[in-house]
Amino acid sequence: MRELNDFLTLIDSYIGSAAWFPYVLLGTGLFFTIYLKFPQVRYFRFALRVVRGKYDKAEHEGDTNHFQALTTALSGTVGTGNIAGVALAIHIGGPAAVFWMLMTAVVGMCTKFVEVTLSHKYREKAEDGSMAGGPMYYMKNKLNMKWLAAIFAFATILSSFGTGSLPQINSISASLNATFGLNEMLVGGVLAILLGLVIIGGIKRIAAVTSRLVPTMAFIYLIGALAVIFYNYENIIPSFVSIFSDLFTGSAASGGFLGASIAFAFNKGVGRGLFSNEAGQGSAPIAHAAARAKQPVSEGLVAILEPFIDTIFICTLTAMVLLSSGVWTEKLDNQFDYVDMEILDGMYSDATEEGRITLGKHISQEDPIPLYNGKLTIVDGRIKEKISVINARSLAENILVKRDLELISEEITVLNGKPEDLSINFEGRSLVHSAPLTAEAFTRSYFGEYGKYIVSIGLLLFAFSTAISWSYYGGRAMTYLLGSKSVVYYRIIYVIAFFVASFADTTVIWTLSGITIALMTLPNLFGILMLRKDMKATVADYWNTFKKDWPNESTPE
Repeated sequence: MRELNDFLTLIDSYIGSAAWFPYVLLGTGLFFTIYLKFPQVRYFRFALRVVRGKYDKAEHEGDTNHFQALTTALSGTVGTGNIAGVALAIHIGGPAAVFWMLMTAVVGMCTKFVEVTLSHKYREKAEDGSMAGGPMYYMKNKLNMKWLAAIFAFATILSSFGTGSLPQINSISASLNATFGLNEMLVGGVLAILLGLVIIGGIKRIAAVTSRLVPTMAFIYLIGALAVIFYNYENIIPSFVSIFSDLFTGSAASGGFLGASIAFAFNKGVGRGLFSNEAGQGSAPIAHAAARAKQPVSEGLVAILEPFIDTIFICTLTAMVLLSSGVWTEKLDNQFDYVDMEILDGMYSDATEEGRITLGKHISQEDPIPLYNGKLTIVDGRIKEKISVINARSLAENILVKRDLELISEEITVLNGKPEDLSINFEGRSLVHSAPLTAEAFTRSYFGEYGKYIVSIGLLLFAFSTAISWSYYGGRAMTYLLGSKSVVYYRIIYVIAFFVASFADTTVIWTLSGITIALMTLPNLFGILMLRKDMKATVADYWNTFKKDWPNESTPE
């Protein structure tokens, strides 16, 4: 399994995790922003009128209304990334990462506008009478590239497992086990049954559920986040200022945080922003293609709101919670993750400026410190050799070595800074990241320790809604490749895999998802760039038609 994961990681390093990938995504969004004259700004207020259904008519063809399409797409994008992903971005890139996250959301609003409009324009009616759309349909119907459409559809099916299902339930079960002590298999079983009951009803039942679930989960999370922010009211302005003050200097060392360069802030901010709202990936257009609308541009206008809600609103809330609470620079008791940990040869300190610089250069790989190789003598859980342990990009303290929760007294072998025996656990104080960091931040509020429950419930609702929406995306891809009758078999496998992933290791799935995201995104970006003139003409036609249909209504044109 480790060999397979290493192989997939190597492939991902040339595609999804490659340094050029964010620039392609960002560049495409910037191009359309300029080419279409900033539609995300000019059309924003008008989009709010459209999503309220002001211009809907019953005779318009489709399976859902604008609001249901928006919430279905949002339920696919608002997931663990809004809780865990933002924490990871700040953990690595510092406060400046939040700025780049927001900037990519602004650009992503335009990308969503384009991809949703084109996908809605070239949608088809499926064998079962429902509306089927998405990038694969404009690739086939307009670009006449059936081979490219097939690649996209196949990647969508894989992503539905790698992005929307398996990692989501794995995060849910782990969080509920840690917070409430619930058995992971039991959690998986109950939620798998609920998932099956929802998705078997198709897009209409999915839309009915998500149109209620998304506002509910957003409200719960909003209350919890505001409780943290206002509890730490004296840090609100300094936190907000730090997002901009660190922009062109990088983030200085603070507490256990050893600093971050401008490049780290940019890469992590852009990465989290793009993958939070999925702008350019081509997933959301599949949900929007089912919406009732006379003109495809009207649904594209609705899609403009998606990155705004997902990234600018919800992710900013998470960022302000983390920054105002101050936990992102604090060392906390935790069990070290094998991936996050390194054993360094020699004793180092983060109590001095010189020591922080040395450790910071090691973490950034600017000047790596030699890793430890050899034997470590452990007595009653304490390491006797003069070494240092880095965990979660910070210098660990009060380290204890255990096996099966018991302190050990023995010699262990370390190769390239990692313990060879994977049954051995290291514990101590260090920075933490992802969902545990957000959970800790929520305890610094009026709710106290109960704040962790808000994060657990938020993860449950966010991740479960993501799994619901991605089952629809995968089903539409199956419809394209093998017809409507194949969807039932896909749903059965989807639910079974969802259950198994609640208690199984999904490391390989996470790695595979990075590859499949790229295999969706690159064909989609290529396609919308090829159809740029078509897009501009479609927008112009929309406003001409709208002025005839609604002569007394004002427009942003």
